[in-house]
Amino acid sequence: MIIANVAELKNKLSKFLTFVDQGEEVEICKHNIPVARLIPVKPKKRKNRTQLGCGLGSVQIHTDLTQPLMPDSVWEMLKK
Repeated sequence: MIIANVAELKNKLSKFLTFVDQGEEVEICKHNIPVARLIPVKPKKRKNRTQLGCGLGSVQIHTDLTQPLMPDSVWEMLKK
């Protein structure tokens, strides 16, 4: 949260409105006592930066995924 006094807000209103437009909140103080808060009308949506298919071709499978990785005798030994 950004804190501004009344005089600073009066002189640099457009700067603080830019912050609010970016989703920030601005607390306005008078004699170091909070009196108001500027908040965005609606919160800015965050962009989903995940790209589908970005790992395509980066993994190679060298075995049959439908077959067990270990023989049954090893599984029986692990159960004990």
